Amino acid sequence: MHIEQIWSGNDFRNFHYLIACPRSGEALVIDPLDHALCLQRAAARGFRITQVLNTHEHLDHTGGNGPMIEATGAQLLAHAGARHAIAGIDRGLSAGDVIRVGQSVELVVLDTPGHTMSHVCVFADGDAPALFCGDTLFNAGAGNCHNGGDPHVLYRTFAQQLARLPDATRVYPGHDYIARNLGFTLDLEPDNAAAAALLSRVREQDMAQPHVTTMGDERQVNAFLRLHSASLQARLRDSFPTLPATIDDETIFVKLRELRNRW
Repeated sequence: MHIEQIWSGNDFRNFHYLIACPRSGEALVIDPLDHALCLQRAAARGFRITQVLNTHEHLDHTGGNGPMIEATGAQLLAHAGARHAIAGIDRGLSAGDVIRVGQSVELVVLDTPGHTMSHVCVFADGDAPALFCGDTLFNAGAGNCHNGGDPHVLYRTFAQQLARLPDATRVYPGHDYIARNLGFTLDLEPDNAAAAALLSRVREQDMAQPHVTTMGDERQVNAFLRLHSASLQARLRDSFPTLPATIDDETIFVKLRELRNRW
C-alpha cells in the first residue's frame, strides 16, 4: 500500500491523502479539497484515482469533490448518514464495511461520530497499521464539536474505538494542528517530557515531510487520551472549581474539550 500525505498549505491547514495499490495503479483520495494538487500528485506517481472518500460533510473536506470526480470519473464514498449533506454519494458507508483499492489495499470503515454525527475513519490493518481519521482525532488533539457534533459522543468514539487501536497505528488526520495541540497538553501537564520533546521537533517542521505520530505517541502526548493524569485533572479543577471530588472519564473529556474551545 502506498500512502501519500499531501500538505495543502491553505489557511485551513488541510492534509489530503492518496492511498494506492502499486500493483494495479488504482488509488483512493481522501478529502481532496485541493483537487488540482491531488490530481498532480497522482499523475506524478502514475496512479489513477478511482475512488474519493469524504470523512465527513464539512465543506473544507468536500469542496473538491465536483472537479475531482469530473476529472477522474471516480466513485464517491461517505458515511451512509451523510447523503443529506454530501451530494452524489455512490456508496454509503457503515461500520465494518471494507473499502478495496486495486488488488492489495483493504481499509476497514469505523463509524466515528462526535465531530459530526456522520463521520467515518478508515483503518488499514497489517504490519504497518494506519488510521485516516479526518477531524475526529488530530495529532496530539481531538476534533471540535461546533458544527453538528457532540462532545459526549466524541468521548465514546475515543473510549470505545480509538483508544483500543494498536500502539503502532500511524495517525493521519485531516489538518495540521500538532504544535498548538502540544501547547495545550503542556499547559495542562507542564512536566510532560514527551510532549515538550515532540513540540521542539515539529514547531518548525518541513511540511513536505510532516511528522507522523502513532497511537503509542498519542497516549503519551494527547490530553484527550491522558484522562487519568493527576496534573491534567488538577488543571481542570482550576478552570472548573465546581467539579466533584471524583470525576468520571466522560466528564474529564467533555471539560477538556470545553477548555480547548477557548484556549
